Amino acid sequence: MSEEQEILFEVKHGVGFITLNRPKALNALTLGMIREMSLQLSAWQEDSSVKAVAIRGAGDRAFCAGGDVRAVWEAGRRGDPLTADFFREEYRLNRMIHVLAKPYVALIDGITMGGGVGLSVHGSHRVAGDRTMVAMPEVGIGLFPDVGGTYFLPRLPGRLGLFLALTGWRLNPADALYCGVATDYVPSDRRGDLLAAFAELDWSSAQPDTLVDGLIERFKTDPGTSELADHQQLIDHCFSARSVESILAALDDSGDDWAAKVAAIIRKQSPTSLKVTFAQLEKGGELDFDQAMIQEYRMSQAFMAGKDFYEGIRALLVDKDHQPKWEPGRLSEVPAGLVEDHFRPLGERDLTFP
Repeated sequence: MSEEQEILFEVKHGVGFITLNRPKALNALTLGMIREMSLQLSAWQEDSSVKAVAIRGAGDRAFCAGGDVRAVWEAGRRGDPLTADFFREEYRLNRMIHVLAKPYVALIDGITMGGGVGLSVHGSHRVAGDRTMVAMPEVGIGLFPDVGGTYFLPRLPGRLGLFLALTGWRLNPADALYCGVATDYVPSDRRGDLLAAFAELDWSSAQPDTLVDGLIERFKTDPGTSELADHQQLIDHCFSARSVESILAALDDSGDDWAAKVAAIIRKQSPTSLKVTFAQLEKGGELDFDQAMIQEYRMSQAFMAGKDFYEGIRALLVDKDHQPKWEPGRLSEVPAGLVEDHFRPLGERDLTFP
């Protein structure tokens, strides 16, 4: 498979196949890939001969490890407009997937983080495999769980959405299915058979959604017990607190070893990101999809104008010392006004949908 093209498209047997083709970069999403996929998805939406869409990542390691945040980091340091263009066009693609009137099958077998979640979770079918690892780790790089996290995270069972948002917790196949981030589980060694079986579908025999449901039913199995299911009651109790500080206090007071592990993870994240993300999900439960994406664009531009994103990427991806120096460095030092600034309208710069 050629690595010269970052994203590949093919139509076979009434299915539009998309392959994210940057395996050495864990299929991280570039602005060029976003633009090509947006154009192709729009064309397939209008093409009556295309009955469904299937998307996968090249190689065995990742579906998509996220957006190319290193490129955004470099652009921000230069004052390049990529810091606006990337988020605007990515969020429009997320919405295109959300409103697509055809089955959209994302094979999330491998690392699926951040932007990769945005390319999958809004589609009708999200098929996990043995290698699936799903996470929204943005608070650890001084950002926030975007690509529609405002919308889908508050709608997960109980307080799981806030738990995932504040911890960047990594979901295995069973956890992804339990949370609803994945809709089905197909063992990795059967993924090729699943894709090949699309050729057997008679699109004139039933509605496309019904046919795709039946196809996946033939290959899916039980991924086993979810660890998060065992901790759901504890998560619901602790993450129902009314502030990040109160959540940490509840975790500490529980006397539970697993809760102590969770609290330690939260304490490593950007304090500003934690506070903004808490407010984001509180607001998100009341927003429709378009409102959520408009809010996220406002948030993205506030973070691009701040400090923690640049420090988080420096610590994780550039210098790789894993010792970010957040500003402010404590939750108690994050002003309420700073949090609210992330949600202010941008006027003519606000996100719109063409």
